[in-house]
This record gives sequence, C-alpha cells and structure tokens, in this order.
Amino acid sequence: MKKFNTVAVEGSQFGDEGKGKITDYLASKADVVCRYQGGNNAGHTVEIDGVKHALRSLPSGIYNPNVTNVIANGVVMNPFALLDELDENINSGLKTYNLKISNRCHLIMPYHIDLDGAYEEALGDNKIGTTKRGIGPCYADKAKRIGIRAGDLLDKEYLHKRLEAALAVDNKELVAFGKKPYEIEPLYEKLLAATERLRPFITDTSIFLNDMIDAGKRVVFEGAQGSLLDLDHGTYPFVTSSSPTSISIPLNAGIAPQKINKVLAIMKAYMTRVGGGPMPTEQNNDWGNAIREKGHEYGVVTHRPRRVGYLDLVLLGYTMRISGVTDIACMLFDVLMDVKDLKVCVAYKLDGKEIHYVPASEPEYARCIPVYKDFKTIPTFDTKKIKTLDDLPIEAKEYLGFISDYLKAPISILSLGPDRTETVNLKKLY
Repeated sequence: MKKFNTVAVEGSQFGDEGKGKITDYLASKADVVCRYQGGNNAGHTVEIDGVKHALRSLPSGIYNPNVTNVIANGVVMNPFALLDELDENINSGLKTYNLKISNRCHLIMPYHIDLDGAYEEALGDNKIGTTKRGIGPCYADKAKRIGIRAGDLLDKEYLHKRLEAALAVDNKELVAFGKKPYEIEPLYEKLLAATERLRPFITDTSIFLNDMIDAGKRVVFEGAQGSLLDLDHGTYPFVTSSSPTSISIPLNAGIAPQKINKVLAIMKAYMTRVGGGPMPTEQNNDWGNAIREKGHEYGVVTHRPRRVGYLDLVLLGYTMRISGVTDIACMLFDVLMDVKDLKVCVAYKLDGKEIHYVPASEPEYARCIPVYKDFKTIPTFDTKKIKTLDDLPIEAKEYLGFISDYLKAPISILSLGPDRTETVNLKKLY
C-alpha cells in the first residue's frame, strides 16, 4: 500500500495539551495544515520568537507563508469571529497567509450563540459547561438539515432561502426560551458584507487535500479539543459536539482512511480538564494549584482555571486504542522539574475491583479510584542542552520510559518550553 506524507495531530486527553505548538512546529516543514473539526470554542497558542499568538479557528500553520491552511468540512465556523481573528493576527504580525475554507463547512450564526446560552440556563445544575459560542446548536442544525454552509454564501438567493428555513425553526426555540427572535434581513445583509472578504477562500477543500496527498505533499491534520471530549468516545455527556479523534478525519476532511499515515498523540506530562465531568486523578489541593501556576493552566479563549491532576495512563491507553496512535508528543515536561510527590495512574479501582478501562457510564466512572505508581522527583536541568532522551536526568528518563512502555508507542517529540525552538525532535515523522 502506498505510504503518504500525512500526520494526524490528536489531543489525547481533555484538550489544551499543546496541539497548536506541535502543529506549528510540524508546519515548519509541511505543505498543508488542515483543521478538521470543532469551532472557535478552543484556542491554540503559537509562540514565535517570544511572541504569543492566539488562534481559535485559524489552522496553526497560518504564520508560515509556505503553508496552505485548510478549514475543512467538519469544522463549524463563525464567519464574523473568523474575520475578527484574522484582523487580530494581522495587527500582531501576520503578513502573508494562504487560507482555504471548505464550501461544505457549516456556519455558526448569532442565534446559535443565543441558543447555546439558553440551553445551559435550562439545564441548571446539569449544565455541561460549554463556552457558549454556539458550537453545539450549529452542529445540531447540521443534523436537522437546516444549517447554512460556507458555499451558500456564494449564492445570494439560496442564502436567503437557507436563512428562512433555519429561522423558521430556531426562532421558535428562542421564543420558547424567552429570548428575542431574529429578523432575516439585518442578518442577511451582515452575511453579504462578510462574504465580500470570505469569497476568495471558499472552495472544495476535499479536492485540494486529495490532490496534495496524492502528490506526496506533507499534510498535517489538526483538531480542536481532546479525544476524551469526543461526542461518541469521550466522557459523555461532558463532551464537545464533534469528534476530535483522528478516526474522524476521513469524514471531516473528505479523504480516504488509508491516507492517514501517522497519528501523533499530544499529551501533557500531567492531566488538566476544563468544565464538568469525572477526572479520577484530579488534585484540588496545593499540588494541583502549584502545577496550575507553574504551567499557566488557564484557558486561551475563556481564561478559566483548568482542573489539574496526575497523569492518567488508563485514559491515555484508551485514546491510543481507539485512534491507532503511532507516536507520542509529551508536552510541558519542564513543568515537572522539582515537583515533589510525582506519580501516575496505572489502573482504577471500581467498587473494589481493579480495572484497566474507562467505564462508559458517568456514575461508574465517577466512582473510579486511581491506582498510582510513584516516581522520584525530576531535578532541574538545562532544557537547552537536551538533544536526545539520553541527555535527560535518569529520573526524567524513567518517567518517560515508563509512559512509552505502558502505552506501547515511542515518545517522538518532547516539549521543554512554549517556544517552537524548545522542542526536541526524537524521531522523524515525515
């Protein structure tokens, strides 16, 4: 079977693992970077020459003028927020960029944002903890066949019909929740104005991606969120509205499954989570607070403090299994230097029985008690002198070696700081 130069970058935990940095790092030698799912509810931070750039919908290769950046059909895109994001990055140094937007990409509308907030209010104590950016309602409209796609912007008459169809349903929901309904014309005019800037980017990205892959070009696929927030395989109902796993890429980008060559799992050297849902290794104590401050564990988009815990290998083993992971990138490893009481979770105790899987039931998973393996404190070392794993202190090598052996995959990238230069490439990926 023909081998392609493709790498799927997948968050293997609850999101915020550092996918943006690694995608940006891989993009330095890539031809195409494709964002394949999610919306502007998740942020990627790319640090270049000490300057941080926040990306929400834009693919992480946007700062490389030699890369074509694709927003694929599996993404839901807020056209107004995307233009604001482009302007923000242009003002902070983005000069030359190449962008393509799938004509099948669904659009987040202002009424989706209103509905998102209304749903959370109605759920009360059972709320999911969404970012209220309209992601879920947009995906819901997609499933209800009343969604509006990027390609619809290019046909004025048809766009008006699609708005009529969507608001005939969504306005009734808004009124039922005590919210103000939308008038078609003002929103229609606003979309037409946005179209003037978006028009050059909208195309059939499936054709482009297949052409690039077949030509042997280096293509990096990146998602938003993490595998454990997957709508099907995550910790339901505390999940996102799409599938961040690499197994969704063929559907979300319009390519054949065999065209995914390597799957790179991005993991933090510890665990974090935002929002509700079970997290067996959570440390809501001095240890967790210290890691949060040292690792700057606050949301890029929401600025919410992230929940912090010990590394959970049971969860990682689960995401590796469903995604066919071939390689691992370990992020924020420098945060663990001089951290006392270092341990990782290797199993759960559920109702007195040891298990090595993630229960599908929320109540069952909430009852899981972690079984830990202790590790020696990793001493401070000069991160700039690390070129191979052998350059690390023995305590660090033991920690990383155990992870690799447990997960049966090599650690191919080691991140020792936020900048792209603070990255140790241990294995060639393409």
